[in-house]
Amino acid sequence: MPKIKTNRGAAKRFKVSKSGKIMRRRGFKSHILSTKSRKRKRRLRQAASVSSYETTSMRRLIPYL
Repeated sequence: MPKIKTNRGAAKRFKVSKSGKIMRRRGFKSHILSTKSRKRKRRLRQAASVSSYETTSMRRLIPYL
């Protein structure tokens, strides 16, 4: 069997945690930040995990990370 190519766009956007979860950054933090509360912007800084039903397809995109 040939090796699977890593999707380079996905490799730059997602990281795998020590426990094996795939972590992603949150959206809605690029512009129009003045209308968003401090609490909301603070939460947007934190990384979030990819949902369980999307994890299998993500594993195909980044098999060696």
